Amino acid sequence: MNISKFILAGIAGGILIFLLGYLTYGLLLADFFTKHAGPAKGAGRDMQQLLFLYLFIGNLLFGFLLAYVISKSGITTIGKGFICGATVGFLANAANGCITFATTWLISRTALAADAVSFAVVSGIVGAAQAWIAGKGKKA
Repeated sequence: MNISKFILAGIAGGILIFLLGYLTYGLLLADFFTKHAGPAKGAGRDMQQLLFLYLFIGNLLFGFLLAYVISKSGITTIGKGFICGATVGFLANAANGCITFATTWLISRTALAADAVSFAVVSGIVGAAQAWIAGKGKKA
């Protein structure tokens, strides 16, 4: 992947992960994660209290992380991009979730597992999109 495709894939990945994260965590699973919070109830911010700049920066950074891995792996097909994105997303999220569970009262085991699986799906979709960008214009 050349530098312009890398930048495009990183930005597209960041935007896509932001939007899919809103759909997944803000709409579809919001009640589930509220019900399965750890003992520290009320530690999460309400929607109107979210720091969207930092949320977007975090999503953009993860978009560039996936773009980097896909680029270095030479992945240019949607299927392989999905698998790579899902794997990286699952491992990164599960690792962070285990550390958070072990050191805080913010999440439950159930939320940890659901979050890792949900983020794997979101990351897989982003990885597929980034692989498509990487393969765009390539001759078969």
